[in-house]
Amino acid sequence: MKTYQPKKEEIERRWYLVNAEGKILGRMATQVARVLKGKHKPIYSPSVDTGDFIVVVNAKKVALTGKKMKDKKYYHHTGYPGGIRETSAEKLLARKPTEMIRIAVKGMLPKNSLGRQMLRKLKIYAVPNHPHEAQGPVPLEL
Repeated sequence: MKTYQPKKEEIERRWYLVNAEGKILGRMATQVARVLKGKHKPIYSPSVDTGDFIVVVNAKKVALTGKKMKDKKYYHHTGYPGGIRETSAEKLLARKPTEMIRIAVKGMLPKNSLGRQMLRKLKIYAVPNHPHEAQGPVPLEL
């Protein structure tokens, strides 16, 4: 018996809508990453992007457990010597609410060109409105 390898033409992509209001960040990010990878489909293959599109709304209302809102730190480097910058989760959520979800999901995807391709299918919005109504996203229960 031969191993099945899905072709690009055979992959059927659906659109899902996730409401982040009141959801725990890490638990939501694992489910989103799973759908972006395509692990919920029977044709899943680790070397092919078989995943679906995800639209996340209400990103500014995502929740963190414990004291993470104040204690959790996000780091980035400017590229200059001594250019490490640190931001708390509370400040990041106030300034760039979509970035916290993007960072969480990105860390759960492959660290190569395939992972970057999967991340492009993730659309995050801080408010309940989104411009993807024409695609008819189906609510995804997490």
